[in-house]
Amino acid sequence: LTICSLCFSSGVQGDSLTILQAPEYVSFQKGDWPISGEKIPDMVALTMGFSVQEDLSWPGLRAGPLFQRPRANVLVVVRGVDSLALPESVASYPLENPVPFTLDSVAETVHTLFAEDTPVVLQLAPSEERLYMLGKANAVFEDLPVTLQQIRARLSQDGSVLASLPLNSLSRNAEADLLFLSEVQVLHDITALLQRHRHLAKDHSPDLYSLELSGLEELGRRYGQDSSQYQDATAILANVLQKFGEDLFGLYGDSAVVEVVTVKNFEVPHTRKSRSILESKQISNPGSPYNLAYKYNFEYAVIFNIVLWLMIILALAVIVISYNLWNMDPGYDSIIYRMTNQKIRLD
Repeated sequence: LTICSLCFSSGVQGDSLTILQAPEYVSFQKGDWPISGEKIPDMVALTMGFSVQEDLSWPGLRAGPLFQRPRANVLVVVRGVDSLALPESVASYPLENPVPFTLDSVAETVHTLFAEDTPVVLQLAPSEERLYMLGKANAVFEDLPVTLQQIRARLSQDGSVLASLPLNSLSRNAEADLLFLSEVQVLHDITALLQRHRHLAKDHSPDLYSLELSGLEELGRRYGQDSSQYQDATAILANVLQKFGEDLFGLYGDSAVVEVVTVKNFEVPHTRKSRSILESKQISNPGSPYNLAYKYNFEYAVIFNIVLWLMIILALAVIVISYNLWNMDPGYDSIIYRMTNQKIRLD
């Protein structure tokens, strides 16, 4: 990797959404159409062929073929910088109203529609030690370092990015520098694990990746945005993200959408506090070291409806039968009393 002197893109200024990679049938139109941060999940859902509750009135994305959709969507959120030099991107758009958002709704849709195929769903924020895995991701990324301690230990092992990155002014001992390098290491390890499990990119279920990087934000807070450390890290991250997007795009057979959202500061009207997996004392699933929930059984809804309506039908049957028995005339409605009464008359 080489460090370029230009750290900010010449196109969109301010917070931006950059489409790093996209297949031809997912048509992004070039222009300066702003998109709201809260609409990013809807945009991701539409690129994957899913429906959304409200129509996305944004001209940047055109409707594509109904039966041809990408195999994966990769969204990387970079905090602490408003734009990166990504010259080989497909398109870039201004980002307005940069509020915090998640792809939880998209992940739920993927898991609901493709439950039997167990797609890969990975949501990761290394700086907050926040991890969410679903489907085949539990098996593929079980060795992925999650906590900062694990990631920093990974930096000292073979195959570390420290051997190939031009650190320049960055230090291997400073906390802020290590956080940034740890996030770069996670990107490298995700690509390496997917290359080891190439069969995941060939199944019929779409995969979803959501990564949040805040190493640049820490560097800017520690050294200032005019410092050489911040400038070097910005250039390194731009090159790493460019290669990361190209590698994933190639692994999925040129059928993946890779987006990069750069945000200087999130507008948080109500503070959203992330829960660290290390702070949890009570683990809901003892078999999982990451405090993941138990696997959801999609037959639950079917069983629930069967039991519910069966109970309702039985209750109505008991009420009807009881009502008729209470208002029954033994002399006319019961064949037993009728035959007995007739026999008495004959005697």
